Amino acid sequence: MQRTLKCLAALALGVVLQAQADEPLSGTLEKIQKSGVIVLGHRESSVPFSYYDDQQKPVGYSMDLCLAVVAGIKQRLHQENLTVRFQPVNSSNRIALVKNGTVDLECGSTANYLERQKEVAFSLSTFWVSKRFIAKANSPYKALDDLKGAAVVVTQGTDTALLIRKLNDERNLNLKIQTGKDHAESLLMVTTGRAAAFMEDDILVSSLRAKDRDPSSLRLLEGSFGGDPYALMFRKDDPQFKALVDNTLRELMVSGQATTFYDRWFLSPIPPANITIGFPMPAHLKELFAAPSDKPTS
Repeated sequence: MQRTLKCLAALALGVVLQAQADEPLSGTLEKIQKSGVIVLGHRESSVPFSYYDDQQKPVGYSMDLCLAVVAGIKQRLHQENLTVRFQPVNSSNRIALVKNGTVDLECGSTANYLERQKEVAFSLSTFWVSKRFIAKANSPYKALDDLKGAAVVVTQGTDTALLIRKLNDERNLNLKIQTGKDHAESLLMVTTGRAAAFMEDDILVSSLRAKDRDPSSLRLLEGSFGGDPYALMFRKDDPQFKALVDNTLRELMVSGQATTFYDRWFLSPIPPANITIGFPMPAHLKELFAAPSDKPTS
């Protein structure tokens, strides 16, 4: 029965893709056709979504998804020799670089928020995260309330900063909130004693711990907070490009290829050090693969 449903879904998707192929080009697709170039924005250290391998090549789960979209664009434009350029982005500049046309498709670890949709657009959800703290394993901190009065760190430009301030006010924790320029620096502030704990998406702190020289020296604190969908990001008011991106992702989910990508990056050894994060697919992401959605969080 499940196989039949997948076949029907794939057939319906094929009809949609053919209809899309008959439309005149506009927006981002027209831009890419004229320039012969698509620019993918990528993160430098957001393991396993988007980061550099030992050859300084951007790799990761989000990169695999974006490259599948690129394959769809090549087919749509009949341009197999389309040039793919890679543009590093960070938490602070990623939205601006998409808005000003520097980046056509951002392939990182960006949450789809309703507020952000005032500036940019998002694909179907590709991941689901909650927030957790990471601290030294030998520290006295086990949960959020233990951090009362302590210095904690978040990465600048991330949505996590808003959440931690909200928790700080609601629980009267008197936290000393600091910022790191990227996730690597934020964790370094913990390992060097400048902050007691670092709060970020559960998969990102799990990844940082897994690739540390001594993973046993770090631990995630008890409790998780919030829940957000990750998605690919691109310019808003471009329904043709969004349709191509979403239809490509939907096809990956229906076919099971998206699950293969997931297993490759979250459950298997990954470059460059062959670490295994060991992060089983969240239940909510399984639901999103079964019923794709681009619904944001408020």
